[in-house]
Amino acid sequence: MAHVTRVIRMIQGRWKLPILFRLYADPSLRTAQLLRDVLGVSQKMLTQHLRELEQDGLVERIDFREKPLRVEYRISETGRQLMPVLSAARAFSQGCLPSLQSAKRSRKIST
Repeated sequence: MAHVTRVIRMIQGRWKLPILFRLYADPSLRTAQLLRDVLGVSQKMLTQHLRELEQDGLVERIDFREKPLRVEYRISETGRQLMPVLSAARAFSQGCLPSLQSAKRSRKIST
């Protein structure tokens, strides 16, 4: 159970899943492109979540050591291994959403 909890903590955060799915779709992206593609995320939160994802080994930061600064991010091999699980969770959520909403409405009516 502790391992599952660790994985959940690794992906916990409003923007981590959108970042991971976006990086999974493209081989590597610069911060500015992620900022444009992950709608609603601030520069501060994007940077914070990218650092946390990098620390957890789900994302790799590539510093080209160029002037002006050029940094790209890509999903790591560990992150790539996690993506089928996240995709299955997304499919489960999308498939079960109508019944979950119906059950929630039923509980509100009975209380």
